[in-house]
Parts: sequence; structure tokens; C-alpha cells
Amino acid sequence: MGVLPADYQAPLVPYIDIVELADLLGKRQTALLTGAGISTESGIPDYRGPSSGRRARQPMRYQEFVHSAEARQRYWSRSTLGWPRMSSARPNAAHRAVAALQAMGHVAGVITQNVDGLHQAAGSSHVLELHGALSRVLCLECGTIEGRGHLQERLVAANPAWYQRSAVLAPDGDVDLPEAVSKEFVVLPCARCGGVLKPDVVFFGENVPAARVEAAYLVTDRAEALLVAGSSLAVYSGLRFVKRAVEAGKPVGIVNLGPTRADELAALRVEGRLGDVLPQLVDALSQ
Repeated sequence: MGVLPADYQAPLVPYIDIVELADLLGKRQTALLTGAGISTESGIPDYRGPSSGRRARQPMRYQEFVHSAEARQRYWSRSTLGWPRMSSARPNAAHRAVAALQAMGHVAGVITQNVDGLHQAAGSSHVLELHGALSRVLCLECGTIEGRGHLQERLVAANPAWYQRSAVLAPDGDVDLPEAVSKEFVVLPCARCGGVLKPDVVFFGENVPAARVEAAYLVTDRAEALLVAGSSLAVYSGLRFVKRAVEAGKPVGIVNLGPTRADELAALRVEGRLGDVLPQLVDALSQ
């Protein structure tokens, strides 16, 4: 799902759906897989959903970033403008509900496809970040990790007039900016070895590290059920865990606005905002 227009009316969630969802979690240790739909209510847009079809913007691809200095210039010029808003995003009611469910002992583990760190900010622990985290920057030459906030200070110092520009926040945590403007931007290398810097996230066309996938499989295998929250499962990166759970005979629940690729596999499908559904779920399980 994408950031919703102000006049969008989310469907009312029938109480019976909340009861059935509570039954799914209340009787089983549940692995929770979250996607971008859980963060859109914090103002972070996505590529898919009720309003996303109006965006023709293509995501940065791994091979393009690694092999093209112009692509890296385009990415970092936009990211420098987008980072202040991305880093200032705060957890919403759905993130807090996940933390509450975890504290109540209903959640066996949290696997997130998001790179925004909002689960941890809401109080969740042992969150497996399947696609990495925007708060970290990796040197592709020496492997050094630099905090994104620290790099931001260096980028602003090298491009002092950059903050005078205005732009719209985009799904990658950067902004939409004309390519001609991006060519004016000074890209910085690794402070340690002078190598190429890349956000420590999995770009489109890049594989999730095998060890991370296995760790996520372990979370799924140890659980008795799987709940997907806010993901269309359009990419195999998340869909694989649904298939794993189904093959093991474990029930899968889905809460999302809009269809997903696993709707036919789900034992329960709830259409609604995560910020509405998950807090109601916490209330139902607290009774």
C-alpha cells in the first residue's frame, strides 16, 4: 500500500475479523512479517497500494548503482534531501501494537521488509531486518559501516546549498529530483579507504544475504502461525515465508489494504489499515 490521499476512506473492519485474528494469534506462537504498509501511516510512501499507481518512478537497481557513477550521484543527491524527513519519521499505532503483541508473548519473532527502523523505535526487540537499514552506510571496498547521520553531515558540508531545494519524499527514503539538478551534487567516498558508499539496504535486483534468509526461515519454522501485516508480497523476498509456512501446514493470516499474492494461501484475510486493526487485536487479546 502507498501513502493514502487525504480523502481515502479505509473500509470498516468487521468485529468478527478481529475475533478471528485474535484466535489465530491467541492460540499460537506467531511469526510476524511486516511490509511497507505498516509504515505508510508514519508518512513513508511505497511503490504499491491504493495511491501508488500514480507514481511512475522506478526504484534504484543494484547493478545500476554499483556500475554507474551517475546513478550513485542521482541516488545520493536525492537521499541527502530525503534523509531528514525519513530519519524524523515516528512509529504509528501499528508499530506500537506490534511491540505490545511481542511483549504479551504472542509474537515468536518479527521479520520486516522495511528499512526505516520504526519497529525498534516503537519498542520491538529482536527484529530481523530482511532488507537492511537506511540508518547504516556500507563501503563496498573495505566493508566499513558508517552511520547515515554522520554521512549526512559530510554530504551537507560538501553541498552546503543543497537544503535550499524542495522536493517530495519518495519510496526509497530519498526524493524526486530532476536528473539535471542531481548532476551538480558532490558524492563522497568512504572516509577510511576512498571506496564507493552504498546504503546498507537490499536494492532491487540484489539478493538478500543467505544467512539473513536462513535466520528468517528459522523464525518462521519455530512459530506455529504466520501473520503478514502491510505487504502485497509482490516480490518473492517476502512471499517465500508464506509458502514455507503453508508447506509446513501452518495457518497464515494477512492484514493489508489491497490484494496480495498470497490471498489464496491465507487462512484469514483482513482488509484494513494496520493502525486500526492491530490496536484492536491487542485489545481483543488483552481481555
